[in-house]
Amino acid sequence: MHPILILTAVDLEARAVARALELSPLTSLPFLAFGRGSVRLAPVGVRACLCESRWAGLLEGLDRPLVISAGVCGGLDPRLRPGDLVIPSRVMEPTGELHPVATAHHERAAACAATTVCTGPLITTLDVVGTPEAKASLHAWSGAVAADMESAFIVARATASDCPALVVRAVSDGAGERLPLELVRLVTPHGSLRLTRALTLAVTRPAVLPRALTLKRRTDQALRAVAGVLAALVA
Repeated sequence: MHPILILTAVDLEARAVARALELSPLTSLPFLAFGRGSVRLAPVGVRACLCESRWAGLLEGLDRPLVISAGVCGGLDPRLRPGDLVIPSRVMEPTGELHPVATAHHERAAACAATTVCTGPLITTLDVVGTPEAKASLHAWSGAVAADMESAFIVARATASDCPALVVRAVSDGAGERLPLELVRLVTPHGSLRLTRALTLAVTRPAVLPRALTLKRRTDQALRAVAGVLAALVA
C-alpha cells in the first residue's frame, strides 16, 4: 500500500478520524499523532500553522506518502448540505492561485465514497467565512463550492516535497448558515479547545448552546463521511 499521511486542522478532527480508522497514538513524535503501518495522522493547526514545524517528523520513515487534507469545510454552494462530501479536483489559495490534486488518487477517493461527492473547487481562506452574505460573496468571486482554512497550504507543502496530494472534506455548515463568532473563538490557532472560555460562554451566553450542539452534531456527521472515504483508501 502506498504510504498515507492524513493531516487535519484541529485535535478534535484528528482524534475522531483516528478512532474511526483504529489508529494508535504515536509516542515517538513530540506532538499528537496516530498511526498504523504506513498510515500516519496528525493535526497541523488552523491555517496549517504547524505544518512546517511538524513536516520533517511526520514524513520520517514514509517514502513520498499520499498527503491528504482531511476534515470539515463550510459550504458555499447552496446545494451542499451538512454531511455532504467535497473531494475537490483543485484547491484555491486566498489569492485565487489554483493547485491541482493527484488525479489518480482523486478518482479513487471519489469512487470510494458511499454517497454523492462534489468535486468542484475548494478555496482556502485566512479567516472564518461565518455569515451567509460572506459565503455568497466568496462563492460568486471564486466559483468554489466550499471553503476551509488549510487545504491549499497543505497541498502546496506536499507538492514542494514531491508528494502527491488529495483533499477529503465534508460540510459542517451550509451556505445559508451563520457561525457565531463566540464558537469560532473557542478553538486556538493550534487547534485546541479553550476550555475556560467554553465554560464561561455556557454560563454567560446560554442561548448559544443549542447552536453549539447543532454544529457539534453536524461536525460529527461530516467527520464520519470523511472517515468512510479514508477507511476505503487505507484498506
